[in-house]
Amino acid sequence: MSQRLKHTELSAALYEKMAAFSMATKEKTSIDQGLLHLIDIRVSQLNGCAFCLDMHVKQAKIHGERELRLHHLSVWWESELFSAKEKAALRWAEAVTRLPEGGIADDLYQSVRVELSEQEVSDLTFAIAAINSWNRLGVPFNVPHGIADAYFGLDKAGLN
Repeated sequence: MSQRLKHTELSAALYEKMAAFSMATKEKTSIDQGLLHLIDIRVSQLNGCAFCLDMHVKQAKIHGERELRLHHLSVWWESELFSAKEKAALRWAEAVTRLPEGGIADDLYQSVRVELSEQEVSDLTFAIAAINSWNRLGVPFNVPHGIADAYFGLDKAGLN
């Protein structure tokens, strides 16, 4: 599968703005960076974005995430390896990504609020919006996984 077009060049100004937004969700946030890696991975799994999944697994590994947790992420609700707060954030990420008909139910929101503050839910939702946006570029344009490894230093993950 080859990349369909080079959106980063064709729409460079938009790409730069989106990158700045995405960076802001990582730098100015109440959410732990490790949890943000898990969110990026899970959302990318749901959306089928190979580029983003590859990138975020490598980032998580570089930042110390345990491999077993990465393997369990696709079944996080059954795994004992995730805290209640992580499970609430993953539940919210899935709901925001899938946006059920009729919206997100109040009981789901309330169950997330048990573990996350209003600030955390707000910051998390912006981070979820960012990774969903990246997925919605990576999937339609067939962005090949691994092509930015050297640029982002992801080759340090030791995953090829």
